Amino acid sequence: MEKTVKRGREGMVESSSFAGHMANVILGLVLLLIAFCSIVPMWHVLMASISEGRDLFAKDGLVLLPVGGLNFEGYKLVFSDPSILRSYAVTVFYVVGTAGLGLLLNVLGGYVLSQNSRLKPFFVAMLMFSMMFSGGLIPSYIVNSRLGLVGSPLAIIIPGCTNAMAVIMCMNAFLQVPRETVEAARMDGAGHLPLMFQVMLPQGKGLIMVTVINSALMAWNAWFEASIYLPRQRKWWPLQLLIRDLTAKNQDFLNYANPDYNRYLIQYVVIVIATLPVLLTFPFFQKRLEENMVVGAVKG
Repeated sequence: MEKTVKRGREGMVESSSFAGHMANVILGLVLLLIAFCSIVPMWHVLMASISEGRDLFAKDGLVLLPVGGLNFEGYKLVFSDPSILRSYAVTVFYVVGTAGLGLLLNVLGGYVLSQNSRLKPFFVAMLMFSMMFSGGLIPSYIVNSRLGLVGSPLAIIIPGCTNAMAVIMCMNAFLQVPRETVEAARMDGAGHLPLMFQVMLPQGKGLIMVTVINSALMAWNAWFEASIYLPRQRKWWPLQLLIRDLTAKNQDFLNYANPDYNRYLIQYVVIVIATLPVLLTFPFFQKRLEENMVVGAVKG
């Protein structure tokens, strides 16, 4: 009897054979293991952040439940510093500025490179070269200094808004649009801007959204650039740099005669407040990304 094997919507193997069922079981166990390894560390941090500081300090191993009962003093200590909320707003400003400006520049660059031109191989080669051989920190600092960006939040937004990989991904997104669709739009009198924004961008938005999400995540997690270009401008510090500074300042809590063990919780609290917004928003963007990728594939 002939046995058929096919793949379902979620990538699981559908088959009436014993081998097909075993493949589904093994795949399910692997996915379960991956989910377990991803969730347990964050759960440990979350439970530790709401534990009693003294009891947590004396405990070894994983924390699966609050140690010593519920305790939110660590969060009170962190949010008693008004700079935390300000740094949240500053980080959102960096994320929106970097992702928004990056979207515009990457789309424009990708559209230009997707057009037939004699100079196209040269520009693509230059982008590939810049990906393999970066100038490094010192040349970047010199350029930003000459442009007068040191000490300004623009030193975080402008250099981080675009990169060679994002431009190439946008170029590939536009190249996936059927040529018949492009030619039909041109015959209808569409110029470059209508062609790019009304015809090509909607069909390639799945891959382009990947570049936007990547830029946003890099901006959210950025701290090193701020420590270099904004060392004294504390009001423009992003969240990641501020919590790094708070953690470093609270490492000496045991040096006091009556140590405040709640300060031991700060290292866990700052991880929660830095990652929680990403964890809450990622499922929404993941769903939208999958929908856009499917729509783009159908239209292509």
